Amino acid sequence: MSDFITLLPSLLIGALALIMFGLGLSLTPADFKRLLGHPKAVLLALLLQAAVLPAICYGLILAFGVPPVFAVGLMLLAASPGGVSANLFSHLFGGNVAMNISLTAINTLLSIVSLPLIANFAIDAFSDSGQVVPMQTGKVIEVIGIVLIPVAIGMLVKARAPGFAARMDKPMKIFSMVVLALLAVIAFAKEWNALVSSFATVGLAVIAFNVLSLGLGYYVPRLTGMDKPDAVAIGYEIGIHNSTLAIFVAVSVLGDFQLMVPAAIYSVSMYVFATAFGLLVLGRERKSAPAAAPNRI
Repeated sequence: MSDFITLLPSLLIGALALIMFGLGLSLTPADFKRLLGHPKAVLLALLLQAAVLPAICYGLILAFGVPPVFAVGLMLLAASPGGVSANLFSHLFGGNVAMNISLTAINTLLSIVSLPLIANFAIDAFSDSGQVVPMQTGKVIEVIGIVLIPVAIGMLVKARAPGFAARMDKPMKIFSMVVLALLAVIAFAKEWNALVSSFATVGLAVIAFNVLSLGLGYYVPRLTGMDKPDAVAIGYEIGIHNSTLAIFVAVSVLGDFQLMVPAAIYSVSMYVFATAFGLLVLGRERKSAPAAAPNRI
């Protein structure tokens, strides 16, 4: 477990910082200004993230009979904001990346309040430990930095050297896919025994939460009339949680390695199901509507 904590987050931070730089190469300030014209999309995403998903997670815990310590860990995951990998998946499958990046920043800021509240509710409901999760402002700022600073640098490079940004688009997408595969392999290799031993008690609940998050995040916006790029962005924003932050709170704040097991399982399953969702669901829709204009971002 200690190897997972020390190695994988460091690799994740470095790799995603490079990926965020690549995404910045495809964005301009005008992409963010357009969010002002989509208040419904932003409000819906925040509602799903902060209220609907924690309620669904609580229901899954009861339905699957998840043991108390893993129940608290799963609620920690549900309370965590969207992960920076959401921006990558949205980029790969035609989502509104500018919306993803903005929502990630907003969700991360809101998690300063929402994560301790939801985590403390879970501890009261499933555990008698009396532990309290303090507001981890420093960690939140770190996550924002991982998203915003490399993106800002990428946007600056695009503004100063648009030709270079255009040439780097395809290589960065290939690099992104390689990073996804490597992270999944590393997670399996380093934590195989722990993941296998705990899967029977919490694994199915984690997978169900993962799939429901992706499905609700995409189909609810579509049912309310939003266009596909915005729905893809919201689907991945609330369907991919910041498992690194959940692990940090479990181990560094609450001091219990068992609490991180759901997030460790999720850190592997997330890549599998997010990719499958993009290829099966979004790919099928793309084939059924060949005349649709491609998303510029």
